[in-house]
Amino acid sequence: MIFSKTLLGQTLQTLGWLFFAISLGLFLDSNFFAEHYYYNAQHIITLLIIPLFLFLYYKATSRTRELLIYATLIAIVGEYLFSKTLGMYTYRLKNIPHYIPPGHAIVFLLVYYFSRKSQVKYNRKKIEVFCTSLIIPFSLYFLILKNDILGFVCTFFVFYFLRKHPKERLFFLVMYCVVAITELIGTSLECWQWPSVAFNKLNFLPSANPPAGISLFYFGLDRGTMSFYKRRHKAAWKRLKKIRSFN
Repeated sequence: MIFSKTLLGQTLQTLGWLFFAISLGLFLDSNFFAEHYYYNAQHIITLLIIPLFLFLYYKATSRTRELLIYATLIAIVGEYLFSKTLGMYTYRLKNIPHYIPPGHAIVFLLVYYFSRKSQVKYNRKKIEVFCTSLIIPFSLYFLILKNDILGFVCTFFVFYFLRKHPKERLFFLVMYCVVAITELIGTSLECWQWPSVAFNKLNFLPSANPPAGISLFYFGLDRGTMSFYKRRHKAAWKRLKKIRSFN
């Protein structure tokens, strides 16, 4: 189809479906849904996300399948570390919903797919400028009006790290926007909540609910995922680096 070869079509094929799944899942897990329909729909969301995860897994290449598994495992560790151990944020039922780790991996995968689409790569610079033009006022708004120092610091480090990883600029700028929108939806529906200061302990780092720039932690997900892959496929990774050096 001609539409699937346009930038809009390729965006809807990836980010469009992603936001549909995010919105539906978080609505089912929302405080509103719990009060008016069903208190704990988290297991329903898990039952819905499993076939989606398996569909994406079996449609993926062997390399992408491996990355998807690593991303899920890292997300499980990260959730229990940051939420349960460090108290960085708290879910509505004070647990780690089972759908969250594979959800992180799906976000990772669909943003990756988006960044690899032909029209996206062709319009790479324009998309990067567009995302930056959204991110900077967004983080400044949260800093000035919501005293979101944590979010602003995270945003600063996002741009700082992108200076060292220019080839990943498109992926992480888009990821910033996707995570920001997801956080706004999730916190507005009261699926989870961020404390007023970082980790509910660091008074010198006030935070909004949600903090801007929290996509910084997807650097950890991406770095960790790629680190596992590189260690298991050293020869293939060396060939890929050699190819990239000519681009």
